[in-house]
Formats: sequence, structure tokens, C-alpha cells
Amino acid sequence: MAHKRSGREVSRDDGPENDEVLAKRFGGIHTGAWVDRLPSSWIPYVQLARLSPPVPVLLIYFPHLFGIALNAVARHPPLSEVLRISLLLLGGSFFLSNAIHGWNDLIDAPIDKLIPRTRNRPIPRGAISPRAALTFTISQALCAAMFLLLLPFDTALCTTPSVISHTYYPFAKRHTYFPQVVLAVSLQWAIMVGNSAMGGQWTDQPALCLFLGAMLWTVIYDTIYAYQDYEHDIKLGVKSTAVLFGEWGKPVLWLLSNCMVVLVCISGRLADMGYLYYVFAVAGTFGSLNFMMANVNLKSAESCHWWFVYGFWGPALSLPVGLFLEYFLE
Repeated sequence: MAHKRSGREVSRDDGPENDEVLAKRFGGIHTGAWVDRLPSSWIPYVQLARLSPPVPVLLIYFPHLFGIALNAVARHPPLSEVLRISLLLLGGSFFLSNAIHGWNDLIDAPIDKLIPRTRNRPIPRGAISPRAALTFTISQALCAAMFLLLLPFDTALCTTPSVISHTYYPFAKRHTYFPQVVLAVSLQWAIMVGNSAMGGQWTDQPALCLFLGAMLWTVIYDTIYAYQDYEHDIKLGVKSTAVLFGEWGKPVLWLLSNCMVVLVCISGRLADMGYLYYVFAVAGTFGSLNFMMANVNLKSAESCHWWFVYGFWGPALSLPVGLFLEYFLE
């Protein structure tokens, strides 16, 4: 079956039966392992926060870590300071992730109930009421904000663009074909937050350049994620870069992947990085992104989900490894 929009066409390789598989694995209804050991009333909230598996927490945390590591290379602070800031931002990232997913699911519930992969999430299936979801979201956001009290005041101010973009993000798909760009600002501004927490400035050019590169990374992996719901999004009028790119998705994402590598390289140049950064951060990002683009099948929801979950780890590990090696060894 093929669907068209403004001349763009993508034929899907998998059918409705795959929706049920993806809903179980990635649709916010995961159980099993440690989740089944919890009181039954807790499980919907674990599902709402996407804590099993906890990949979303890492999506929130890694950009903070990039900013911390980049600043550490420039200033060479004591390891104790690096660890303290890293742990504080890890704690804040945990609660922020919970709040973000609660907010997104609350706003997206009317759409989620119409899509097979997401219709059994806690709010659409009635396991959590909208009021309870809002209460959960506010409580988690307040917990995340508490960590800012332990950081410089400038860091609290630095979170403003992230707060605004996180709040707007679930509405973006109704207004623009670029919700992935909004998400990119939401997530990757954390580089500037991590840099600020270590004493850096908003105007630090290496951090800004890394932020722009990491924005492209988010657009890449979230566009791949969006291709799984391509058909449903077109039917419902939901906008995304996947719907915009259509059959041109792979060449566009391949171009963006290598633009990200260029920006990561420029960031290293501006920060006067040594060879370890280029070997691990730049080359690792180049290799992992190009390998993903060579193998992902945007016509298969299963392939898109697999590469969203596992393709994320290439840059997520390459960047901090390269940065921290510079900090420890150079």
C-alpha cells in the first residue's frame, strides 16, 4: 500500500500485525522484568514516564554530559567538580524526562488513541486520568527544578529556552512540519545548560557549534522514529519531517548526518581539541551515523524503531568518550 502527499510517496514494507508488536515494545505499554514487581497502581506511571527501558532518560541526560565534558576540556576543573555536576544533572534529567513524557502524552492523547501503536498508552486506555497525568507532570517538573537550586543561578536562567520548547513541542506537530526541530532545541539546549553549570557562558562558540550539530542528530533520529507512523500521520493530518521528506527521507537524513559531523569537527577546532577528540568523537560520529543511514529501512516500522533505539548509541557514546579522553589525557 502506498500513500501520497504533495507528490511524495513511501510504500510500507510491514502491515497492521507489526503495529501490535511495536506497541508492546515501544508504545509506552511495556511491562515485564522489574516493572511487574511493582504495585499495579504504579505501573501506568512507569509506562507514562517511559522508564522501562530507561532510554528516554539517557536522551535527556547525554546532551547535558556533552556540555559538561566540553567545558571540562577547556577549564580542566577538578574531577570532583565534574562528577558533582554530572550527578546533579543526572538527577534533574530523570525527573525532567518523567515530566516531559507526562506532558507529551497528556497533549497527544486525542491523537494517540487513533494510532494502533499508541492507543494503549496509559492515558488513551484510561489507566491514568488527564488530571492525574497533569498532577504527575507538575510534580516531576518541580522535582527537576529543585536540582537547579544546587547549581549557579545563571544555569537556571539558561534552562529558559529548553522549558519553552519542551512546553510547545507536543503542539508543534499541529502547526508545522518541523516538530523535530522543536524537539532538537528542547533536548540539545542541555549542552548549553551543562556548559553553564560548569561555569561556561551562553556565547561560548564551541558549545554553540556542538549544540547545532547535536540538533541535527535529534532531527535525524526522531525523523527515523516518525517514519514508523508515516501512514497514520498522513491520514490524521499530523505533521513531521518524515511526512515532509517522504521518499526523499534517506538522502536528506544522510546529508544532515554529515552536516552534523562537520559541525562537531568545527566545535573541536574552535575548542583547540587534540587528536583523541577527532579519532573518537568525530570519526565515531561519522562512522555510526553513516552506518545507520546505510542500513535503516524507512519503509519498515520495525527497522525504524530498531535504529532509533540502537542507532542513538553511536554519537551518544562517541562524543563523551572523545571529550573525556581529552580531559583526562591531554
